[in-house]
Amino acid sequence: MRKWLPLTAVCLGAFMLLVDVTIVTVALPDMATGMSTGFSGLQWVMDIYALALAALLLGAGSLADRIGRRRVYLGGLVVFAAASLACGLADGPGALIAFRAVQGIGGAAMFATTMALLSATYQGRDRGIAFGVWGAVNGAAAAAGPIIGGLLTEHFGWRWIFYINLPVCALAVLVTLKAVAESRNPHAKGLDLPGMATFTLGAGAVTYALIRVGENGWISATTLGLFALAVLAFAAFVVVELRTEHPMLDLTLFRGPVFVAVMAAGLLLSGAAFSYLMYTSLWLQSAEGMRPVGAGLVLVPMSLAAFAVSAVAGRLLHGLSPRLTIGGGLLLIGVGALLQALTLDAGDGWSALVPGLAVTGVGVGMATPALAATAMGAVAPARAGMAGGALNTARQLGTALGIAVLGAVFHSGLVSGLSGTADARGTADALASGGAGRLLGAAPAGGAREAVAHLVDTAFASGLRETFLVSGAMGLLGAVLVFVLVRSTPARTPAAGAGAAVIAQASGERTPVRP
Repeated sequence: MRKWLPLTAVCLGAFMLLVDVTIVTVALPDMATGMSTGFSGLQWVMDIYALALAALLLGAGSLADRIGRRRVYLGGLVVFAAASLACGLADGPGALIAFRAVQGIGGAAMFATTMALLSATYQGRDRGIAFGVWGAVNGAAAAAGPIIGGLLTEHFGWRWIFYINLPVCALAVLVTLKAVAESRNPHAKGLDLPGMATFTLGAGAVTYALIRVGENGWISATTLGLFALAVLAFAAFVVVELRTEHPMLDLTLFRGPVFVAVMAAGLLLSGAAFSYLMYTSLWLQSAEGMRPVGAGLVLVPMSLAAFAVSAVAGRLLHGLSPRLTIGGGLLLIGVGALLQALTLDAGDGWSALVPGLAVTGVGVGMATPALAATAMGAVAPARAGMAGGALNTARQLGTALGIAVLGAVFHSGLVSGLSGTADARGTADALASGGAGRLLGAAPAGGAREAVAHLVDTAFASGLRETFLVSGAMGLLGAVLVFVLVRSTPARTPAAGAGAAVIAQASGERTPVRP
């Protein structure tokens, strides 16, 4: 059994990394109450983690190749643990958001090295077993996250969703030091620091602009200035990547239409399937009065459907064109979101969402294994690792941008649902910050309270419907891009040297990441 200790060390980190994405979703209303933070603060608690992952994944992988993957993985565990402790102790939203960013840095170091550590440790049949177990652990983590988060938040308080990471990190560090051997790439090149800096600036600026849209408007000087900064930063990133000798991302990969389609699909899949979950959780807990455990259980059908479908997709859909598996999966994701928009009305409860969540989960499980394999099969074997890292970056960026875009849509929908009231925007701000319970509690008993309850239901139904409609449009757009850009023939199988990475990606992305 000693030979499986390295797998244990890697799986502990992966489980914690993925749980920490979904675990936060059900804790947001309690965070809003405990820290008196507003809607944009809640968005940043989710978004900053995904942004850090997206910005640093490729750079962390390059650093690990140079100085040692075990060393970077251990460093990521230590940083993640320290940031988790700091998140739990944070005394205000600003501190919590800052430490969530540091948590994302540690997560990027872990995320970027787990596959390489397994590839370097195991060979032959053992490697296949290791990647299969790793993928199953990842799927279980994503499904268990809302339940674990609900239990901890409901019985111990939201800070424990961060404290729980400390013993897991300690165990992972201990097993890694004892059982994992160091490995590195003797041919690794230098770090692309200018590329990392410009990409981070561009992604941060566009996300910040979208989060501030609800308060500043689309044509305010602040919003337009941030968008302009993002454009300049991304333009600088392109120039840097084209001119540097060792780019973080080789932009020539985008000459192939299949690779372009896969990157767009990864970005839109995460944005369409997962980014609205925080707003759903706000509605379930603040307006519907559900406890965190109950809200977590409502979200589980999507994760379980994704896990179950992806577990059999590789066997049943083997040999099919990614045009069908990825495009069809995105089509189902779009249909699932639209189904939620059509079935939810004022006064409806959580059960109205379950069919749409299940359909979305089927689409996620159908598309994600094929996404990873197709990304690396669309490039030369020497670029397979970079292609996999680029896909993970696109997915994390899709989550961050999706939360920001859908947040603006959700807030606008709340205001629309409150039209005719004295202070529609102020009331929408309160509802988006988890304040529905306070509004209902402040209303006089009897007919007045019933009227306020109806108004709250109407506002949330309006906000969520518009959010689901935009999510559905994102899913359908991704499907169209895949159908147009990907050939009908199966993607070529990557060379043997990339096989382990393909297995790892396909197994590891069975269910929501994301973060």
